[in-house]
Amino acid sequence: MKKMPLPLIGLLQALGLGFYCSLVGIIFWKGNAWFGNIDNSWGPLAMLSLFVVSALICALIALGYPFLVFWDKKNTKEALKLISYTAAWLLLFVIVLFTIFALT
Repeated sequence: MKKMPLPLIGLLQALGLGFYCSLVGIIFWKGNAWFGNIDNSWGPLAMLSLFVVSALICALIALGYPFLVFWDKKNTKEALKLISYTAAWLLLFVIVLFTIFALT
């Protein structure tokens, strides 16, 4: 199997994170319409649960493969480069998104 370049893997991880964050954003945006107004303790409990699960999923998407590279292949430099590429792609996505928001 041909090895994919690290910038491409970082791009795919960043796209996965962007897609997942978009789904969570839709839940925030439409949550009141879907679930109604929650006036008891279930609302904060659901919010904290979503936060914890989201943190875990984002960590798995962004750090899962770099951990395997670090742990199995014993290649710290490649794992750190991959994390850096993912972070750089995410930063680029945020800059583009904010630029689009500023221009509209």
